[in-house]
Amino acid sequence: MQNNFPKIPLFLSILFLVIFAFTFFFFLGVIDNNNKESQTIESEWQKETMKSSEMKMLDYSIKIIEDEKIQLETHFAQSSDIVPFLDTIDELAGDVSVKAEFVSVNILKDHTGLMVQVKSLGTFSNLYKFIKLLENSPYELEFISIEIHRQTELDADNKNVKIPEWNGLFKIKLLSFVE
Repeated sequence: MQNNFPKIPLFLSILFLVIFAFTFFFFLGVIDNNNKESQTIESEWQKETMKSSEMKMLDYSIKIIEDEKIQLETHFAQSSDIVPFLDTIDELAGDVSVKAEFVSVNILKDHTGLMVQVKSLGTFSNLYKFIKLLENSPYELEFISIEIHRQTELDADNKNVKIPEWNGLFKIKLLSFVE
């Protein structure tokens, strides 16, 4: 029996099959390595992104805390720096067109508060508004005494009656005082 089957094309076919199989598995390995590298790089990138977002969140939290600290500090007056408190009283007086003058500023003997005496001049309604603003100021205040007297006398004969001015003397104790 004669074998007419061509062996060379079979041999070449098997050789090409082996070459393509090795090439396929080689590139499959390269792709697998690339996938592993990309997953490693992606996980590192995610870690860095997470760190970055945590840092941003921390910075934002610090900013909020600083803002709250500043706002909280406006409610307290320190013995070393009572000027902001006095400026607040001055500003509140200016807001309602009252002239305010500090007569005395004393730290109490037990260092638990600050005693301020304020002389003010304005219309009765403006003095009342000034008292209301002081009550609603960010500081905790206790009014020890409030004396209000009319300064200008009404003249019944005079046709040009001006709005009477009132003097106010306020003794205020600052309770939110920090030594």
